[in-house]
Amino acid sequence: MATVDLLSKVKKNLILEHSQDDELISSFISAAVSYAESYQHLEVNYYQTHVIPPTTEQAIIMLSSHFYESRDGSTGGFYADNTSAGQQVWNTVNRLLRLDREWKV
Repeated sequence: MATVDLLSKVKKNLILEHSQDDELISSFISAAVSYAESYQHLEVNYYQTHVIPPTTEQAIIMLSSHFYESRDGSTGGFYADNTSAGQQVWNTVNRLLRLDREWKV
């Protein structure tokens, strides 16, 4: 999937219309895709040549959004008043990624 498509989806998720942070968000998307590939036991850059399943795409969108909202080092981002918000994001992302995981021994 093209990074531009993911960028558009992440910005929609963030309700963000300006383009000032596009480079920053793109770097978060890259990190989230890399995390997904690693978590799913896939080769590096796997998703550059393969279709990203919907559940993995949602995990990447959520994780990229979390990175953007928490870039100041806080754990909750937008939901900073909820101390477990950061952990909830990671739990949900990992559950979504687990659905498309390559189970290798």
